Amino acid sequence: MSGRGRLALCAFAATLMAAGALLPLVDPPNWMLQAAFLLAIQTGAGALARRVPLARPLTVAVQALVTLLVLTVVFARGHSFLGVLPGPEAFAHFGELLRAGADDVGRYAIPAPATDGIRLMVIGGVLLIGLAVDALAVTFRSAAPAGLPLLALYSVAAGLSGGGASWLWFLLAASGYLVLLLAEGRDRLSQWGRVFGGAPAARGRSTGGLAQAEGRPQAPVRAGRRIGVLALGIALVVPAALPALNGGLIGSVGNGSGGGIGGGGGTISAVNPLVSLQDNLNQPQNREVLRYRSNAPGNEDMYLRILALDRFDGTSWRSSERKVTDVPERLPEPVGLSPSVQVTEVRTNISAAGSYKQNWLPMPFPATTVAIDGRWRYEPAGRTLVGDRDQTTSGAQYSVNSLIVQPTQEQLAAAPAAPAALLQEYTRVPDVLPEDVGKTALTVTEGAANDYERAKKLEDWFSLDGGFTYDTDVRSGTGVTAISRFLKQKKGFCVHFSFSMAAMARTLGIPARVAVGFQPGATQSDGTVSVGLRDAHAWPELYFEGVGWTRFEPTPSRGSRPDYTREQTPVGGPSDPARPEEGASAAPEQSDRPQDACPRHERELGECGAADPRDVQPPQAQDSSLGTVLLTALGVAAGLLLLSVPLLWRIVTRSRRLSGSPVRPAKGDEPHARGSSAGPAGADAVSLDAQGSAAAGRTAVADPGRTLAIWQEVTDSAWDVGVLPDDSLTPRKAAARIVRLGKLEDEPAAAVHRMARSVEQVLYAPVPKSATGLAEDARRIQAGLLGAVGFGTRMRAVLLPRSSVRAVWALTERWSAVTDRWHIRRLRLNRWAQTLRRPSRQQG
Repeated sequence: MSGRGRLALCAFAATLMAAGALLPLVDPPNWMLQAAFLLAIQTGAGALARRVPLARPLTVAVQALVTLLVLTVVFARGHSFLGVLPGPEAFAHFGELLRAGADDVGRYAIPAPATDGIRLMVIGGVLLIGLAVDALAVTFRSAAPAGLPLLALYSVAAGLSGGGASWLWFLLAASGYLVLLLAEGRDRLSQWGRVFGGAPAARGRSTGGLAQAEGRPQAPVRAGRRIGVLALGIALVVPAALPALNGGLIGSVGNGSGGGIGGGGGTISAVNPLVSLQDNLNQPQNREVLRYRSNAPGNEDMYLRILALDRFDGTSWRSSERKVTDVPERLPEPVGLSPSVQVTEVRTNISAAGSYKQNWLPMPFPATTVAIDGRWRYEPAGRTLVGDRDQTTSGAQYSVNSLIVQPTQEQLAAAPAAPAALLQEYTRVPDVLPEDVGKTALTVTEGAANDYERAKKLEDWFSLDGGFTYDTDVRSGTGVTAISRFLKQKKGFCVHFSFSMAAMARTLGIPARVAVGFQPGATQSDGTVSVGLRDAHAWPELYFEGVGWTRFEPTPSRGSRPDYTREQTPVGGPSDPARPEEGASAAPEQSDRPQDACPRHERELGECGAADPRDVQPPQAQDSSLGTVLLTALGVAAGLLLLSVPLLWRIVTRSRRLSGSPVRPAKGDEPHARGSSAGPAGADAVSLDAQGSAAAGRTAVADPGRTLAIWQEVTDSAWDVGVLPDDSLTPRKAAARIVRLGKLEDEPAAAVHRMARSVEQVLYAPVPKSATGLAEDARRIQAGLLGAVGFGTRMRAVLLPRSSVRAVWALTERWSAVTDRWHIRRLRLNRWAQTLRRPSRQQG
């Protein structure tokens, strides 16, 4: 099998080994056989394209086309032309499968069933990674970067499993990468850095090339193995020292199951708040998760909002993927809020229970400032805070300044049309939305003169006039089928009411989204307000220009309807921001959470309820200490030094070679000739063999070691700009090759040929003649090589020279020598110990 064939086979095996990390995620695992078969077809297509041969980009394009065709045959045969050629209908079907797969991933616990959507995601992902690995490692002959897509494949599996992927799967994926590195090392690394070559010389005979010990693998191959082992070791050690990376907007915390309350710890998962909302509402005990104290005149409007669900694709409402930023000192002004609308700014101190672990931070809406410790990020569109790198709300103490927006009915009724971009995004409904949803919305809002009246009629219909019943035992659902069923059965809980009203508002052209969080809670005898699991809630937010996102409450017997939707809206004056005061929160009724609502073992750990809320001030900017500055400076300096190692090595080596400084040959170079120009054996100068030294041993003879060292400098200078050494050429042919590939002309070209003649004198003449000006010729050649290439190649040749790999070879050779000596000494010690333990032949 050819070298590329072996490399392609190793790339195929490495991809499958990395894909093994996905096996525990999907049941049954027979999808893996299908993925392996399709991956084999993809690999075979690449092998045939390279055999033609095609240009490298065309080879990748052919593999991508074959991948698309086989996926079409497997997943969209009935939607394609002749069952093979994909068209618009096939691509639409692919989109539907991917959406369904994404919904299934968020819906099912691990292991998830092998639905069509999930199978397309995992098989398509394996083929995509396989294409990237094959293109990098085989087509472009660069196996090292191929580890990145393999790492991405493993990381996806680890992320979906909540970081619980077995270390055995990581070792399997890393082993696949190591096999790929070793295959490339055998195919390519052994050809690096040799100028003169030939068959290994017999012991005691001179050679002008790389003297190779019998039975030992070539040094570049050994170096490739050691590089692979070192990479595997670093891959195992580094992740343990880095912070966790499985946090983020949809990362799981708590028990990681996405199912709400864990069996032992009572923690709440943050994969999707809707998943656990129904479970929270049906808990037998109303466990406390939050406690707050506010200077608001009442807590009826103190809804603690977690996040907004603004995308409705027909199967579910979900939060859009948006960029997050650092938390600003003061949050931007709410979108669409006019100065003419009356607002009251209040301050709320909030304390979270230790058992409440949520990525999103519950806050009154709209917040203006947030003071909290930890790693939090700000999502501007939803005005929410999300934890970064596994940051959760567990035991958090924080303070929030927020606005109580008090629009009048007249202001809402006179609201102008929303901006076009916002209107387009938040009135989008899926094509599969049943017609009865839109028809019902038109029927309910008949006679309304404006969007505010339509919204109010919808709220009244759900909460008062429509005959709906609040029932938490109804099967939960978030898609269009669940909405249509809810409108007919008229039974459900807050999810059904909020989703249905938001969808119907969108059909009427009113921008709408769904907020998820907690109701205001119950005021306690000490003036604080306790929020429990049963206070989990969802409500619609509708947008009115001049007012912004406005809360509505369609769920009967839950929460409180805002003043602007009641028959009479009281008008009050704005209040100035003030610090929270004891007992400032007033509520119609007071209650105390029973102490037995918390299990005994959690009460002993202090995780039953939230601590007493305290005022938290924003962190003050402080000057960095001298120690921090020094550590940062040292870190930057160390990084720069590490990056400059190849450059510094080449500068020192070039200066030593051209100055004629003596270089100690590597051990084993005597009595036969051996030098770094022949490969990674380790010495920069070539010492004559014993026979040549006896014949030459005259002071008038040219220094052969310096001549060959300068020739190696010329070879390395050409290597740095992309002219790889070729060990099969004589000095004269090697010089012609450097001139041709390096595009040298005039004096630099003549200098290369002069250098080649000097090397031939050293290697082949009975009495080498003296040569002058070799160092000047080497500098002239280097300048010509750099002047003939582009800026990018020139900078790489200077900053990251390819020939600096000789330093690695030298280190590995010395390490091999050390290990060999240690092995010999250990054998001698073992023989000596066996001699001491040998029993005496004398009879007692």
